[in-house]
Amino acid sequence: MQPERFTGEIRSGRKEAAVEVPFDPAQRWDLPASPLRPGRRGWFVDASLGGDEFSSVIVPRGGRFWLVLDNEQLSASGVSVGDRVALSLRPARR
Repeated sequence: MQPERFTGEIRSGRKEAAVEVPFDPAQRWDLPASPLRPGRRGWFVDASLGGDEFSSVIVPRGGRFWLVLDNEQLSASGVSVGDRVALSLRPARR
């Protein structure tokens, strides 16, 4: 499967930063959401930000889909909240 590429703004979240994903992963990838933790479902993904590869999750919130970025990922990529970034992601190989 080819990675999905898009550009988005890093926004502050409830606990971690996130970038809005411009598509519904269930429709695009024909994959149902998986349990992430009790009470939360989403999609495990392999992603790339500024050439740095990492694993993360896409979660639905407020009728939108968000790629979660923790502080370690932001630091490693040299980006912060408010920056526009180019991302590449695909479903995690599990």
